[in-house]
Amino acid sequence: MRNGFGFKDFVMIVLLFAVAIGMWLSMVQRDRQWELLQRVDGRLMDLEKRLLQVRSTAAMAPISNSPATQLANSNGDAWARPGVKVNHWPAPSPATDPTEVPGFAAGGEFVELFEAQPAKVVPYIASDVYATRVLDRVCESLGTFDPKTLKMVGQLSDGWQIDPDGLWIRVHINPAAHFSDGQPVTSEDVRWTYMDFINNPLIEAERTRSTQDNLKEVKVIDDLTVEFRFQDALFTNILIALGDPILPKHYYSKFEPSQINQATGLMTGSGPFRMAKLPKGPDDLSNQWTPGEDVVLVRNEQYWSAPAPLAGLRFRTIKDDLGRLVAYRNGEGSMMLPTSPQFNKVTKEEPDFEKSSYALRWVNMRCGYSFIAWQCGPRAGKRMTPFADARVRRAMTLLLDREKMIRDIWDGIGIVSKGPMNPESPGSDPAVSPLPYDLEQAKALLAQAGWKDRDGDGILENDKGDKFTFEYTYATGGEISERIARFVKDSCVKAGIVMTTRPVDWSRYQELLKLRDFDAITMGWSATSPESDPRQIWHSESTKEGGDNFTQWINKDCDALIEKGRRTMVEADRMMVWRAFEACVAADQPYTFLRVAPWLRFVKRDFGNVNPYRTGLEPQEFFRVSPTPAMN
Repeated sequence: MRNGFGFKDFVMIVLLFAVAIGMWLSMVQRDRQWELLQRVDGRLMDLEKRLLQVRSTAAMAPISNSPATQLANSNGDAWARPGVKVNHWPAPSPATDPTEVPGFAAGGEFVELFEAQPAKVVPYIASDVYATRVLDRVCESLGTFDPKTLKMVGQLSDGWQIDPDGLWIRVHINPAAHFSDGQPVTSEDVRWTYMDFINNPLIEAERTRSTQDNLKEVKVIDDLTVEFRFQDALFTNILIALGDPILPKHYYSKFEPSQINQATGLMTGSGPFRMAKLPKGPDDLSNQWTPGEDVVLVRNEQYWSAPAPLAGLRFRTIKDDLGRLVAYRNGEGSMMLPTSPQFNKVTKEEPDFEKSSYALRWVNMRCGYSFIAWQCGPRAGKRMTPFADARVRRAMTLLLDREKMIRDIWDGIGIVSKGPMNPESPGSDPAVSPLPYDLEQAKALLAQAGWKDRDGDGILENDKGDKFTFEYTYATGGEISERIARFVKDSCVKAGIVMTTRPVDWSRYQELLKLRDFDAITMGWSATSPESDPRQIWHSESTKEGGDNFTQWINKDCDALIEKGRRTMVEADRMMVWRAFEACVAADQPYTFLRVAPWLRFVKRDFGNVNPYRTGLEPQEFFRVSPTPAMN
């Protein structure tokens, strides 16, 4: 046979061989490039880590004798009043240094899933817990609570003095402190925040304004020194002076009060994060966060102290309880607040869950209480509700089996709340117990108040023949809220009371509270400090101007106890006053106090340095864990 292999075939084989060699060399080169890129990426990550370590170490470098006390002017404190003790503080630093935790890496975004949609995130205008979570990352106050000790320490301030007689506090601002736009924090910013923003009657900051009735003056001493002067010596003076976020005057003064009131995302400060969208001025108001969008924060690259490892924080709202858990499992969130049944079910039935997530349960200073508030005054300034009578309010509490509510609705997590004081606080009297479940006593109190079944139809009427009906308002979207509403409605039926429900979106709650437009409404309060001033919620003065006494409850005996407690500077004596106040509230029942509960959180193990502190969680310390290198 004739051989078909010719010269052309030989050339084709040579060409194919050459192409194969070229492809092989290209693959080798790409592998080398990939290895080089990996080395470069690793070096960049190591460089960023070292930079963060250097800046963090610098921020944590102690001031001489810090946090020590010394007499002013004995060591160059020219800003201070002579002869009065000075407290010195270093720049704020992480309670747990993230750069020292294994797996540390810089960058990445942390996504927190909100249970409800905030209506706005504007300092002092927005007041719900969701806006506060954002505010805590963006703005700073002169002082803050140490996450581990709960003692007040410096934040924007590097030193302060407190008048031995309690009538003034002088504060020095850390010279390094500046806002996210690079402008320095000055004493004029402090004065303006308190006197021209919070205390401007045209700005809807009633909630905070109601707590500052004792503040007489904020005086600028020099560019970095400011003095708070008070009318009376109150234990709350230090909280007022050191605890409120400081706003940049040069930014907010661009806007009219009406623009600030109507804004939804006008938030800026000196904190470790800043809003991704922020108007530059009045002509740029369309460039702000609006409800329905994720709230997006980015790392403040100009932060003046220890930088946040994370590149950003995102707050995403998923109102449905089940939908929120599904989204968390699908990787759409890094942290969520599970319902009590969800927490128990997941931790008990899914042994592998905690391999990928932290399941956190702990008590901290922010643990509050849930309640049903009864409208004690005229609803929306018009008609009175049945709850104007204290006997009726006590009856409403007595007809609710709150132990059963905790077992059936919250899966046994929590204890029955008895009043406005945390049961672990020395201000809570252990001799005062929650009202029991007692349907017969409830019916007897209702009869004393004039509510009887006068026509035999099973529904209570007053002496005018008006039936006992009321509207119960609660936030939509949560299974727990729905179950509470059903439980209360069924309990009312047993007493001959007709309850209708009004589910509304959480974003409308603030408006309803301000207008006092409800018969009964369910909510929760959480604390922002180890000891709170009860005046904000309970004093009759707080019924005015949309203050937080939205039940319009007035009790002069309780008012007197509040004023006495505020003026009692010895802590042990003050706790005795708060015990008497707790008993006063318990007798009148403006709220039915439902439950005190620990914090519950699910957090992805993709993030490190997640520590359950006594202040809660500190996301500015979190970092995204560096992936473990693959084994060859």
